[in-house]
Amino acid sequence: MSPGAGTPVPFPAAPGPAAAVLISPIGAPPRLVDPHEAHVSLEDQGLARGDGVFETLHVLDGTAYKLDAHLVRLGHSAGTAQLPAPSADTWREALTTALAAAGPGSRDPSADLGAEHTVKLSISRGVPGGQPWAWLTAAPVPERTFAARRTGVSVVLLERGHDPAEDTGLPWLLPGVKTLSYAVNMAAVRYAHAHGAQDAVFMTSTDHRILEGATSSVVCARLDDGAAPTLLTPEPSRGVLPGTSQARIFDAARERGWAVDYGPLYPEDLFAASAVWLTSSVRLAVPVTSMDGRPVASDPQLTRTLTDFLLGRPAR
Repeated sequence: MSPGAGTPVPFPAAPGPAAAVLISPIGAPPRLVDPHEAHVSLEDQGLARGDGVFETLHVLDGTAYKLDAHLVRLGHSAGTAQLPAPSADTWREALTTALAAAGPGSRDPSADLGAEHTVKLSISRGVPGGQPWAWLTAAPVPERTFAARRTGVSVVLLERGHDPAEDTGLPWLLPGVKTLSYAVNMAAVRYAHAHGAQDAVFMTSTDHRILEGATSSVVCARLDDGAAPTLLTPEPSRGVLPGTSQARIFDAARERGWAVDYGPLYPEDLFAASAVWLTSSVRLAVPVTSMDGRPVASDPQLTRTLTDFLLGRPAR
């Protein structure tokens, strides 16, 4: 069922990058370039085929606090896709160069966590017969991201078409790899917008087991009287992309004596939860307010606590 009358409700588009750094070919020193000029060949396989990998990370007051986790996942993605990757030191140099050129970050008017940038690290196979290359872009976090944190998002549940757990032993299907080919993910978001929602959550077609958001992980909380909260997320071994934000939240929760668990989760588990979030590196912990038009419980205090867990700050 559609959750709305079909009126699209997307957030406004984000502006382009404020700074860009090329590592071309891979192994070359990082080079600052004009982000408003073209730097990609029309024959580039990353552009033409989505043949590449990427990571998006959050920078707060000049610190990329999850950089190591993103570099580990990027290295895994590149290795599985048989792509070379710049060294960690090269990425760090590129990041420092880009942030110095990007200017001041933006600030969330409702929370003011600090000066925020969104940074994207990408690797492409390059033109046919050429060499792979990489680039990094930095930009202030857009207002639409702050709006999602502030008001939450409505979502639709969409069938994935097959169980991604079946891909686990098939490396040519790139299971657990964050590729540049996000056409299906973006189609899911557009479908959500066209049906009156703001985001999408994938589930299996056979038993409707929850998998992940179109560009996020799914986390929910269960509150029992007299007990510490329990956080739950779908099983990471079931073909979903391992979430760096979800992992960081769970690590902090364990340290504070909270219980954590890994699926399986189904739609009714989310409707029965005390709160549900889509977690990702830049949006952080965004409350889900409804699914398929049905309201979902939320807890502003828990949202603040999960955000603090993610940022490595003392819980408020």
